Amino acid sequence: MPNKRPPNLDSPLVPKIMKYMSRAHVWLYKRSGGRIGKNWRIGAAFRKPAPNLLLEHRGRKSGKLFTTPLVFLVDGADIVVVASQGGLPNHPQWYRNLLADPDAAVQIGTERRLVRAHAADDTERARLWPMLLELYADFDSYQSWTERRIPVVVLEPR
Repeated sequence: MPNKRPPNLDSPLVPKIMKYMSRAHVWLYKRSGGRIGKNWRIGAAFRKPAPNLLLEHRGRKSGKLFTTPLVFLVDGADIVVVASQGGLPNHPQWYRNLLADPDAAVQIGTERRLVRAHAADDTERARLWPMLLELYADFDSYQSWTERRIPVVVLEPR
């Protein structure tokens, strides 16, 4: 049964708040070597923290480097992230950037890894989605709040 969409989710303030909170998160994560910001503790993750990484990606229009904090799942040698954007109606910029230029880097703690991104196909998504919900149950709520199919992104080592 879908969750009721939060009434203020479509406020123009939500993306701005997310943007500034992400910048603060990145700043703290980088300066502390991941000691601060390594775990997401919001919503379902309050009692069961979910691991966070920093994704460095290139802007598809500007060519500028951006860094985005994301909850992640380790799947063998791959890292899996979700383009949920809290259930907002549009895909996040970082996802669109990866579609244009799939070469990226992640920082987990103090370790930096070069990766190549691809959107999970239907078979991959069907396998990964239950594991992602086990990691962070709010992904299910986010999916119920939007009409778009939330992409699952696989980051392979390069």
